Amino acid sequence: MKALLILGLLLLPATVQSKVFERCELARTLKRLGMEGFKGISLPNWMCLARWESNYNTQATNYNPGDGSTDYGIFQINSRYWCNDGKTPGAVNACGIPCSVLLQDDVNQAVTCAKRVVSDPQGIHAWVAWRAHCQNQDLSQYVRGCGV
Repeated sequence: MKALLILGLLLLPATVQSKVFERCELARTLKRLGMEGFKGISLPNWMCLARWESNYNTQATNYNPGDGSTDYGIFQINSRYWCNDGKTPGAVNACGIPCSVLLQDDVNQAVTCAKRVVSDPQGIHAWVAWRAHCQNQDLSQYVRGCGV
C-alpha cells in the first residue's frame, strides 16, 4: 500500500504539468492543423497571438472578474462565448465544447475552436493581445528558422 502511495505521488507532477510548446514546434503543429491562411490569417499572426495570450502554454488560464468568465488554453479562449466551464454566468458555448479540452496538450480542439472564433465578424480582432502586440507589426520573428 505504501509503495502505491509513493508511486502515486511520483506520478502526480507528470499528470498536472502543462505542455509549453517550443516556438517552432507550435508553428509546425499549427501549420499541420491548417492555421496558415485560415480566413486570411497568416501563421505568424497565430504564433504571435499564442505567444502573447499564453506564452505557448496549453494550460494557461486567466480569470476575468468583471464578467466572471475565464480564458483557457494556448489561445486563451473565453468561457463566456466559446466553451462551457460550468461556472460562467450566461455562457454561450459557441464551440460546443467543455473548456477543459482547451487545456489539453493536444491542441486539435483548441485550433478548431480558434477557427470558429475567427469565423465570426470580429475575426482575429476578438483577441486583445493580438490587437496590442501583433496587429500591424512585422511578425516574421515568430516563424523564423522553423521551416514553415
